[in-house]
Amino acid sequence: DALRTAQEKMQEWMSNGCRLAWLINPKTETAYIYRRDKAAETVDTFGATLSGEDVLPDFLFDLRELK
Repeated sequence: DALRTAQEKMQEWMSNGCRLAWLINPKTETAYIYRRDKAAETVDTFGATLSGEDVLPDFLFDLRELK
């Protein structure tokens, strides 16, 4: 239930104008990338690096830091 609640909150933020958001679940090593006007993208490995894209240019977050 906690994940579902967090996902609903992320959708609410996106509906209110947020351009980029990450929902990270360290227990399952899964990250969800939310972008305005797009479906959430799922990253199923903590071997990936998340990008700040055009919202935070040059910002990278290496998910391996959470292992």
